[in-house]
Amino acid sequence: MTLLGNIVWILCGGLLSAIGWWITGILWCITIVGIPVGVQCFKLSAISLNPFGKEIVNEGGLGSCLLNVLWFFFGGLEMALENLVIGGILCLTVVGIPFGLQFFKIAKLSFSPFGARVVRIK
Repeated sequence: MTLLGNIVWILCGGLLSAIGWWITGILWCITIVGIPVGVQCFKLSAISLNPFGKEIVNEGGLGSCLLNVLWFFFGGLEMALENLVIGGILCLTVVGIPFGLQFFKIAKLSFSPFGARVVRIK
């Protein structure tokens, strides 16, 4: 069932979300200092392509907290708003609610990606 959900997900905006993460990751990787943030964006683009059957576990510490604060002001807010808007539009229909909830999960991750780990649900 997760395979079917992920296929429909890509058609309902998951590809747009992944492209947004890729563009943000490329922009961060232009500078040497931003490479760790860019790599994190590329990891988040992977969950944007297939979020069904995955869960986010937060394991952050002080370093992750500091990076998350910087991330919020330099890219996280825009990415979270993008995912919130798409998720809100999808939740207007009954059929789109599961997909909208996945966008909300990714939006939450957009606020604090450092220290978060994506695990597969069994």
